[in-house]
Amino acid sequence: MAQWAQMKQLIPYLPTQALNELYPNSFPMDVRCYLANWIEEQRWEDFDLEKVEQEPQALSLLDQITSYLLSLAQQNPNVVERMRLQHISRSMSMMRSQPLKLVLTVRDVLRKERDLLSRTSAQIPPHFPPSPAQDPISVGPSTRDVDLLVLKVLEIQNCRQQIHQLQEELNWERQNYESIQGTLQQASTNGMDTGISEVTKLQNNIKQHEYNGQVIAKKRVQLLQDAVSSLESCQSRLISRIKAWRWEQHQATIGHPFDDNLSPMQTWCEQLLGVNGKLRQEVMLAGEPIPELQDRLGLLLQTLIQSSLVVDKQPPQVIKTQSKFSTTVRYLLGEKVAPGKPVLLKAQIITEAQARNLGQLGSVPSENVGELINNTAILEHNTSSKSTCATFRNMSIKKIKRADRKGSESVTEEKFALYFTTEISITGCDIPYRIQMISVPVVVIVHGSQDNNALATIIWDCAFSEPDRIPFVVPERVPWKQMCMTLNSKFMSEVGTQRCLDNYNQHFLAQKIFDKPDIAGDYSNMLVSWAQFSKEVLPGRPFTFWQWFDGVIELTKKHLKSYWSDGLIFGFIGKQHLHLILKDRPNGTFLLRFSDSEIGGITIAYVAPSENGGQKIQNIQPSTKRDLEIRSLGDRIRDIDFITHVYPDLPKNDVFRKYYTGKSVHPSYQSIGKGLGKVCSSWNEIECFCPLTTRVPRSTYRPQSLVLNMNLSMAEIVTFQERSRLSE
Repeated sequence: MAQWAQMKQLIPYLPTQALNELYPNSFPMDVRCYLANWIEEQRWEDFDLEKVEQEPQALSLLDQITSYLLSLAQQNPNVVERMRLQHISRSMSMMRSQPLKLVLTVRDVLRKERDLLSRTSAQIPPHFPPSPAQDPISVGPSTRDVDLLVLKVLEIQNCRQQIHQLQEELNWERQNYESIQGTLQQASTNGMDTGISEVTKLQNNIKQHEYNGQVIAKKRVQLLQDAVSSLESCQSRLISRIKAWRWEQHQATIGHPFDDNLSPMQTWCEQLLGVNGKLRQEVMLAGEPIPELQDRLGLLLQTLIQSSLVVDKQPPQVIKTQSKFSTTVRYLLGEKVAPGKPVLLKAQIITEAQARNLGQLGSVPSENVGELINNTAILEHNTSSKSTCATFRNMSIKKIKRADRKGSESVTEEKFALYFTTEISITGCDIPYRIQMISVPVVVIVHGSQDNNALATIIWDCAFSEPDRIPFVVPERVPWKQMCMTLNSKFMSEVGTQRCLDNYNQHFLAQKIFDKPDIAGDYSNMLVSWAQFSKEVLPGRPFTFWQWFDGVIELTKKHLKSYWSDGLIFGFIGKQHLHLILKDRPNGTFLLRFSDSEIGGITIAYVAPSENGGQKIQNIQPSTKRDLEIRSLGDRIRDIDFITHVYPDLPKNDVFRKYYTGKSVHPSYQSIGKGLGKVCSSWNEIECFCPLTTRVPRSTYRPQSLVLNMNLSMAEIVTFQERSRLSE
């Protein structure tokens, strides 16, 4: 197969005409690809068109090719490829009248390949993998592995058939020998001496058949051992891929890419189960028992059956008691389940300690730590999707039993999992198998106020756990570089944007979590603790780092996604850095930054003239989700006359025009808002943000009474009073 591996690197560079000339219709590239290993093992150079006596050998090779193609077609789940392989097999069968011609075609193709490789090897980039579009018949590693296994099984079956044929011929020769022996004994008593040469010939034939049978039997045992070893290797890769799929599913919580398509792995499982069954049959038909191979195949079968249960749709990772949720479990060998009694899956909730004990063979959680409602579902087959799933549609946790907590550990740090189990029988297997699977970790809460802290536990678990960990161990500290990647991935996936957090944003986040105001600091190698992330409140603030960051995510997702994606929001920036980049800008220059003083706020920082004729950096009071629900950010920016250019120097009306919706607010509201540090569009907002300690009915509000509490300048008071009289 080494030659074909080199050809696959060369094929993308060959023109279509050259490929058509290299692989004629009588020997298409499909055959060269699918049977590459077998083809390169045959002695094609021994054939000559003039040697008519080689026709039986050539015909045997042709029959093997068509047989292999039909077998591959039956194993192939792709309908198009299956039909094509069947068509090629039928077309090649029509050459049975000229088998030597086909054999010589294969020989010539291999010669041309070698010639091409010798002439172009220097021009091929090393290890250049052709893309699927360039190699239309390329198959995935799993399919190729199974194809090779199928060929090995076919070769084993062919050996068995040869042994059977030799045994029949041997029985016939022995019968003839015994018959002639009887005739010779009778002739010897009559004084006749005939048939000695024929007896000798029969004896030689018998010895040759016995020898050939022993050689083929020995070869067959070796092939069986090789096939079982190949099956072990192939199944190990399959199980590794299933584990990788589960890990990718777990990582998807923090925004990592994830392909949830299980169909390729289901096909792989079904094919390996079929190969296992055929090999077990061949071992049984070996004549003499081979216990070692039987044990290995039995263990492979058990492992495959028990590894094929996956949680297709995970439950929510933060679950509130008394609330409904759903989850789906899929069995990748569903089409092989023995008909008859329905397969019932049961779910129960288990603790972290119980999840660890599941690693012990046969260990089943004995203590019930929670009461699940609607915790059973039947495994059902969907013919259209070819999937076999059990869907728990209205599951609910009625109550939960907490473990003893250590130190300052809270209930939102305690991790549980859903444990699924059933007993299943597979067609062709003598005994039923017990199978089990657990979900990703979940945190159980009893009140919505616990949701944010519970989500922090899940984020830390998804981002920093190891693939093959002991459930559900996580590190206490992680490098800032790793934390930063997690925050960026979570922000982008939750907001639904392609714009990431830039270096300025990431640097300020480091300053925030480490409480290091120095803008020149390097934080990449510092370690972030779980407590810094989610337990300790930020200095001078009543909230944790995660509560603050999650608030920004929620605000951006619901109200600022387009602004962020268009690059109009600077984002996370400290006040030192803010003054550094705005200090030389003209008055009216502004930028949008996420508030660091309250959860879920965005503020406008702008350059304003100072009293001494210089400049100062001002920050308008942050707008929160509630504010933006009343009036959009774009309209608020339009309403403020004293901000004119977005940093660095873009006219605000040019870049924000598409976000303008309604009319500009009344000037009197702007004046009131300026004193409040707000852009107020109505009396509703004035009511919300008025600093008066005593609220009075709106009908009694007079702008003059508000002015006294706003520290406005005399000029602003006069202007405001004038506008107020007009509005009244």
